[in-house]
Amino acid sequence: MAKAPVPGRSKTRLVPPLTPEAAAALSAAFLRDVTENIVLAADEAPLDPWVAYAPAGSEDGFAGIVAEGTQFVLADGSGDMPPGIEGFGRCLYHAARDLLARGYGGVCLLNSDSPNLPTDILVEMGWQMQPGRIVLGSAADGGYYALGVTEAHPALFAGIDWSTSRVAAQTRAAAGRTGFTRHELPRWFDVDDAPSLRRLLQEMRVSPLDIYEFSRFEAPATAEIVARHGIEDLLRPER
Repeated sequence: MAKAPVPGRSKTRLVPPLTPEAAAALSAAFLRDVTENIVLAADEAPLDPWVAYAPAGSEDGFAGIVAEGTQFVLADGSGDMPPGIEGFGRCLYHAARDLLARGYGGVCLLNSDSPNLPTDILVEMGWQMQPGRIVLGSAADGGYYALGVTEAHPALFAGIDWSTSRVAAQTRAAAGRTGFTRHELPRWFDVDDAPSLRRLLQEMRVSPLDIYEFSRFEAPATAEIVARHGIEDLLRPER
């Protein structure tokens, strides 16, 4: 799930301390790393990389950014929707519905803000997709970084308080009411503000196995942009 990186419109919660240009460059690097990570996971699991993008007409903004072989599907939430699906839920439902309509047996909806997500988690997500089950990767802020579905059931996207700490819990409850079983992926985090960006940079400085029992994706594109724009210096508090 992604928007084309544009200064002044990308990662705005990081501005300041980042400049609009650095925030957009970081967003582009995240997209590169996330899609390269999916391609890597596809060596071990039945996965195809797609970018579900918005707004309409912005597809060219991803040129030269995403991994080779990545395909695109519009997911701006436009058109008719089941009742109760609002906000970002419309985009998620749009992506799941349209990709399933292309003949896929399942769709894994993944954020574009976790560039160091372990590849093993993506592999696990791909293999755990089964009819009647959702695959959920909850995030540290109470949302989720991944949702795997084999049907675009409206109940999973309706009545959710998007962009709050209740998203994952509400999605679990909706799955239970609808009769879905659930497979939980390891908890992870997304980067959308200065504290979470500091956490990412701290983790990128240490050995992948010093913190977790599995290896994090090294996120080389993100590391390059961090160095080029002096992002670690920008995040240091003024003295």
